[in-house]
Amino acid sequence: MLQPRYRVLLGACLTQFMVIGLLFTFGLFFKPLQDEFGWSRTFLSTASSVAFLMMGFLAILAGRMNDRFGPRIVLAISGTAYGIGFILFSQVTTQWHLLAVFGVFLAVGLGAHDVVTLSTIARWFEKQRGIMSGVVKSGTALGQMAMPPVAAFLLLSFGWRQTMLILGISALIVLWSAALLMQRPPAPTHGSAAADAKGVSFAEARKGRIFWSLCAIQFMFFTSMMTVPTHLAVHGMDLGMTTPLAATLLTVLGTTSIGGRLAVGILVDRIGGKAAFLMCISVLLCSLIAFAVVSAPTLLFAVVAVYGFSHGGLFTVVSPLVAEYFGMKAHGAIFGVILFFGTIGGATGPIAAGWIFDVQGSYQVAFIGLAVFAALGLALVVSLPARQSVN
Repeated sequence: MLQPRYRVLLGACLTQFMVIGLLFTFGLFFKPLQDEFGWSRTFLSTASSVAFLMMGFLAILAGRMNDRFGPRIVLAISGTAYGIGFILFSQVTTQWHLLAVFGVFLAVGLGAHDVVTLSTIARWFEKQRGIMSGVVKSGTALGQMAMPPVAAFLLLSFGWRQTMLILGISALIVLWSAALLMQRPPAPTHGSAAADAKGVSFAEARKGRIFWSLCAIQFMFFTSMMTVPTHLAVHGMDLGMTTPLAATLLTVLGTTSIGGRLAVGILVDRIGGKAAFLMCISVLLCSLIAFAVVSAPTLLFAVVAVYGFSHGGLFTVVSPLVAEYFGMKAHGAIFGVILFFGTIGGATGPIAAGWIFDVQGSYQVAFIGLAVFAALGLALVVSLPARQSVN
């Protein structure tokens, strides 16, 4: 029988697998929705962006609820909402239906999944926060690998409505099972764990430059974290790929991001969060520049592979870095607010990219804009202080 902390690890991985794996399938539905309803890519991007924006507000609430009530209750609620959201997605007939599905139901699931799982893992694995955060986020990568091909197969076999229904029922089963595995760790009583659990309060954290720098950095890089996956599959189709082949772009992204998550997790534990952060954003910047100039489908796979490494690493590094700077006393609340700033970028980026495509018929300018944001984020990471004690 698994030890309690490894049951929690499994539950966190399953949550990440299903929540983000399903989210990454949305780009496959752009063309079917455009064909049936005539909706523009700007509107379809807006739907997902509404979810990201609401996710930011809900992440703050979820972080505080996790600190107070524990992960099982929070993830049971969010998992139920997420599964119901996909079931309702199968019944949409108007634009406001789609906005309601994303802005309410899917946003609840997205708002809780990261802040609750990563904050809980940081509490259970005090000396291995980096690598264990990487393991949890590898669940995300596995979802990115597995779910788009499954969704593409279902889409071609049953149509988009039946596919959404199947995905929603699957989400309910998996996310409820994952929530049952989650629990709080025992309270620390001595040593570094007890000192770390003190940390600083949210009120203290928000008075310092480090907190606001992390918020700004999260905004800068998270813009591309949501924009690229949202438009990647349809970008591949625009370059001449079939739907199944375009879905494999997301699989490649998920596969290489596993390496990024695990490698960066190890680096965080060994060299600290700032150095690992610098590496990730540097690789991100290079890949975004490459996206802007590459048009050959074969080369696009190589660019996606490089991007995937940075994508995975960036999703891993922030939670342990927050613990480095602020401790665990208010980790959920602090991390939740930082995620909120990221979701502002995650909400606006896909809309802007969709609008740019509708106007210009290409994503090139969008990729250049994302590269500029990544460069600004890199400059802010350089300005962060080195690893420091929370005491």
